[in-house]
Amino acid sequence: MVSASHCIGHAQLLARVTEIFAAYVPREHAAFIAHCLVEAEARGVASHGIGRIPVYTKRLRLGLVNAEPNLRVSGDEGATAHVDGDNGMGYVVAHRAMQVAIERATRHGVSLVLASNSNHFGMSACYLQMAIDQGLGAMVLTNAPPLMPVWGGRSPFLGTSPFALGMPGGATPLKLDMATSVVAFGKLRRAARLGEPIPEGWALDSEGRSTTDAEQAIKGVVLPMAGPKGSGMALLMEALAGVMSGAAFGGEVRNQNSDFSAPQNVGHTFLVFRTDLFLPAADYASKMDELVGRAKASPLAEGFDEVLMPGEREDRLCQQALHDGLVIGSADLRMLDEERELASAHA
Repeated sequence: MVSASHCIGHAQLLARVTEIFAAYVPREHAAFIAHCLVEAEARGVASHGIGRIPVYTKRLRLGLVNAEPNLRVSGDEGATAHVDGDNGMGYVVAHRAMQVAIERATRHGVSLVLASNSNHFGMSACYLQMAIDQGLGAMVLTNAPPLMPVWGGRSPFLGTSPFALGMPGGATPLKLDMATSVVAFGKLRRAARLGEPIPEGWALDSEGRSTTDAEQAIKGVVLPMAGPKGSGMALLMEALAGVMSGAAFGGEVRNQNSDFSAPQNVGHTFLVFRTDLFLPAADYASKMDELVGRAKASPLAEGFDEVLMPGEREDRLCQQALHDGLVIGSADLRMLDEERELASAHA
């Protein structure tokens, strides 16, 4: 079943989403949350887009997320810091943590900032872009609720925790933002919500059998990418973002979509660095352009029209969306109307 679609201007969608969240959180926070959600839609990452709104607002209405957190930054003025998110929206906590990481990396050359007592923070590329906009490189990690088995197991233990790494450079910065699962779990939820099938090899049902039924997949597990490799990376995300930060870890992070009994306590890690630490800035920029140029000049494999860099396809989609608007399904438009009514009642 495929729903009808409609085109809506980027600015119009951004305003609508901002107004929804402004009923729950301070407007500056609402604006950043809306920016990240609409950016995900524009970049073709609908799994982290506006379809997430209902669960975020539900958790805010239930008091499971602190609408006005007191974000506490601890540590001296050196290259490291810790941010206690006070159970705020993950977007708000991560935004502050990345601001601190950028400030300290600019001053010291490199920084490591960890956050705990947070929640789902959306698309990691939003935080990579914050660093890239300042000419800095960055790595962003987070842990997540158990949705994926550890390699050799069959029950949910690991999150689909994304690995994100960004490097500024010329016209084509490199932005890798990928789940450690075959696919982001949000794509399963979106397929289930739209009544669409999923490809073979994405997930197992609750009995451990491969399935193309998104509803059954949600009851089971999503598979790690490349088997033990994805599993191993996700386990390290638990160590780096969960254990080190003091957040929940090892299956303790609560599922925001199904567990409404308590806060999530997600942990995040932000590593930010100057790219001119070991060679002049001009040399770095020149060598990055050369790297990208060599990669793009590679002979093409059958079925390919060009070589794209990590994040380049998404950047192009975003530019197109800014110019032409975004295509939004009827179900999502109805959801926005319903959320606007809920927001009005809450305000």
